Amino acid sequence: MLSFETLSGLRFNFRVGGIALHDGNVLIHRDPADAYWTPPGGRVEAGETAAEALRREMHEETGFDVSVGRLLWIVENFFVWRGKPFHEILFYHLMDMPAAALAQPAFRGREGAIDLEFAWVDARAPGVNILPGFLRAALPALPLAPVHVVVRDIPKPG
Repeated sequence: MLSFETLSGLRFNFRVGGIALHDGNVLIHRDPADAYWTPPGGRVEAGETAAEALRREMHEETGFDVSVGRLLWIVENFFVWRGKPFHEILFYHLMDMPAAALAQPAFRGREGAIDLEFAWVDARAPGVNILPGFLRAALPALPLAPVHVVVRDIPKPG
């Protein structure tokens, strides 16, 4: 995985996420220990394209084979998770889910020892906490060409 910790204690990740839409809803997932949801995906491995990583991660976590479409967003994401600062480069691709996933309003997945919750939701519904936060406004009108987004939830060093 393209993930490492810097000497300053900052964790760097290269990740990919999938944006799957169905009947006006978006597919999101979470670790039940977290109070927020994100589009599904995972870390990219060395030698793997973002699209290959997304297909692999979705199969590993859900058992579903997905079709990966065009690149939507390139996100530089700076945040703190469970007390640790992160710098993440994240590629979001449009993704098509198979009919079996579309037929379920919610389903379970697994990442290693962690049970994951997946659900189809209206991203604009009150009380749905989707991160990174820009997605709430961006999901209803997907960009026609890739857009670069910087999300800084922690102060810039120095």
